Amino acid sequence: MWNTGITKVEPNKLVTRGYKQDELIGAVPFSHVVYMLFKGDLPDEKTGKLFDAMITASIDHGPTPPSAQAARIVCSGGVPLPTAVAAGLMAVGDYHGGAIENAMKILYGLVDKKNKEGKSTEDMAKETVKEFREKKKRMPGLGHRIHTDDPRTKKLFLMAEQLGIASDHTAMLKAFKDEFATVTGKNLPINVDGAMAALACDMGFDYRLGKALFLMGRIAGLVAHVHEEKTRERPMRKFDPDFQYDGPAERPVPPHYK
Repeated sequence: MWNTGITKVEPNKLVTRGYKQDELIGAVPFSHVVYMLFKGDLPDEKTGKLFDAMITASIDHGPTPPSAQAARIVCSGGVPLPTAVAAGLMAVGDYHGGAIENAMKILYGLVDKKNKEGKSTEDMAKETVKEFREKKKRMPGLGHRIHTDDPRTKKLFLMAEQLGIASDHTAMLKAFKDEFATVTGKNLPINVDGAMAALACDMGFDYRLGKALFLMGRIAGLVAHVHEEKTRERPMRKFDPDFQYDGPAERPVPPHYK
């Protein structure tokens, strides 16, 4: 028997997570339905508003991330749109789109340890920064190759505070950032992945859904990139990443092959 708690399908009837799909259509925003699929129930008004904002914060970051480059390069070979988008999704991993999952796992552990040991958030952050530096570990969700003050992070944190959703995990990430800056002199910004990780923890999401939260927004951006590549650029167009050969010098084929 193959069991599922997601959707029941009967003739002329679809029930997802207990809700009839035809009653969801036109009444419930798509992002709220995504929340329901992941968490099992529809969000309240405040949670739904923040979750919608989190999905929007991931929609696109231009053509330079690995996922966008992969999608556009594969598209340039003349494949169908789904194939090119799938190529972009295949580029999402620990170093691109994976920071949310990794940061969530760490933040859940830190807050749980803080509560069990009765420590303050600040003391836990000091202890963790010291440990990470000794082990040469990095905190996912800090730093950005372009932004020194990620505007998406500022907006998400502001909304979370106004909606009363920001809690222990957001406080822990902020405390880690501040302690790291104090100890090292490096004021690394909390990037959008870090913000989404902290807020997803505060909302009780399983950390294994971290990459999914990124994908729900980014897949729309990848579709836009693929469509633009198909309609605006020539097939097999030249991508110029400024290659420089650094292999062996030109040499003859050994005589025994001739």
